Amino acid sequence: MSAEQPPSRGGAEGAAYADRFAVETPEMAAARARAVQLPGPPPVEPAVGALLAVLAAGSAARSVVSIGSGGGLVGLWLLRGMRTDGVLTALDGDPEQLRAAKKAFADAGIAPSRTRLIFGTPGEVLPRFSPGAYDLVVCAGPPREYSPHLQELLGLVRVGGTLACHGVLEAGRVADRTARDPQTVAWREMARTIRDDETLLPAVLPIGAGLLVATKRA
Repeated sequence: MSAEQPPSRGGAEGAAYADRFAVETPEMAAARARAVQLPGPPPVEPAVGALLAVLAAGSAARSVVSIGSGGGLVGLWLLRGMRTDGVLTALDGDPEQLRAAKKAFADAGIAPSRTRLIFGTPGEVLPRFSPGAYDLVVCAGPPREYSPHLQELLGLVRVGGTLACHGVLEAGRVADRTARDPQTVAWREMARTIRDDETLLPAVLPIGAGLLVATKRA
């Protein structure tokens, strides 16, 4: 067999196919259009949203926390996979994001009893949450906002539950050793902490802007 390998055509074509495969509802498309107009990180790509729905469904998630509401788009994907009696708690320090999330849920016909929208920073709000009570914790905001509270976030997850953080591979900076900006440093520190924790089973998934996931094991 020749040592020379044919050029890969995965890359951008594969990512585009993955996003097309994850069909968004009209309410999701409207939430995305609003989210791109808001300050903060870009909304999750369709392929990432679909994976979050799969994670929620795979764990029969009943209690889920979203750090950063993403204008409601993250929540709509999570609610698609959660149990019908599940409750999504979305935390955001930006009132515009929370207003957009509230509209997204209302437009999609989500019952008010299925969502809790909380204004505040992780440092202010996380101490009020119950440890080990959540099936899935998703971080969709800038990493510097929640990286100092990583241990508290991991503490929220039950055994068998998962932490998922979106954006770890954005622009390829985390793999660029010359990149020293605060957001990239925060990603590296979180990834290292999660990888070295023997109670976690971690992976970095190269979809969208990258997803850092870790499942808590006994």
